Amino acid sequence: MLRLYDSRLSGNSWKVRILLSQLGLPYERITLDIAKGDTSQAAFREISRFARVPVLQLEDGRTIVESGAILLHLAQGTPLLPDDPHERAEVMSWLFFEQADLQKAIAIPRVWHLQGLASGRQQEIQRLHAEGYPALDKLDQWLRGRTWLVGERYTIADTAASAYVSLAAEGGYDMERFSAIREWIERVKSQPAWVELVPDAR
Repeated sequence: MLRLYDSRLSGNSWKVRILLSQLGLPYERITLDIAKGDTSQAAFREISRFARVPVLQLEDGRTIVESGAILLHLAQGTPLLPDDPHERAEVMSWLFFEQADLQKAIAIPRVWHLQGLASGRQQEIQRLHAEGYPALDKLDQWLRGRTWLVGERYTIADTAASAYVSLAAEGGYDMERFSAIREWIERVKSQPAWVELVPDAR
């Protein structure tokens, strides 16, 4: 069985759980406590060369790290990753853009807000917002008049890009200004087998 090492509030891990659910793949979930240093332990570093989640361990024991790589691996041969070379490259470009332009700019202020540290880090948050807002503007502009990021159907590009973007308000972002993004996120959430970051039952 597949084994997923994640953390409870990790957006990058959330993307993988969404895809595993949508593909109907059974897996064992091992949730680590980053605050307690679980990802720094020697045993975890043996399976995660970058010492961070998510990590997907395959049935044969090999591991895949980095959320984008995991999504691409799992989506091979499914409708969520196009066969057409150009569309596949477009999907990958959104995965790269999300990690380079959106993820840190959204994730770091979110963590500080959730940990009650935001009041003492307003200057740093403003700097990250100054990086994040232009990226959100580009995403919103692209989505105007489009249903999905690539082609005419939902793909892992939407899975990847929507995760942290849907959490941006938790980091102090004003998402009311991005109507196309808000509508797109609702479409993503309406996809079959989509899962919440923290299910109500937990």
